[in-house]
Amino acid sequence: MKKVMIALLLLGATAMTREATAQISVNINIGSQPAWGPTGYDYAGYYYLPDINCYYDIGRGQFIYPNGSRWVYARNLPGRYRNVNLYNTYKVVINRPSPFRNNRDDINRYARYKGVHSQPVIRDSRDSRYYASKGHPMHQQWEKDHGRVDAGPRGDRGNRGNHYGRR
Repeated sequence: MKKVMIALLLLGATAMTREATAQISVNINIGSQPAWGPTGYDYAGYYYLPDINCYYDIGRGQFIYPNGSRWVYARNLPGRYRNVNLYNTYKVVINRPSPFRNNRDDINRYARYKGVHSQPVIRDSRDSRYYASKGHPMHQQWEKDHGRVDAGPRGDRGNRGNHYGRR
């Protein structure tokens, strides 16, 4: 009977260790989120921008916007969005693959955020975890403190050549 109890305890401990390991391996991508992204999220797969009905794929560093009946991936927004200020446009975090497939639902669900310009962004955050974001004013200091080499003059990879998002 003792052997059975010991076996069950070991099995339970192993299961708890696996569960704890799974909980520890949470995805965090603060450093790859653009400086114009919203604060409050350790992980974000996509942003939905209700003001212009488009998405931003954080992993790819590309916008996804409608062009006729198709969705186009591009590093920059097209000219029709030249007056969009990404720092004050509301962003909804979406963590499902190919979010544009549910675009009609997103349009309805997030319509209340159109015209909202009060969302805090990573660039303006004083929370030190956001210093890992390349567009944050404290990023270079964060790199020095963490022994990292600066990736170069491009800055925030979400804004490569995209003057639409700059103030």
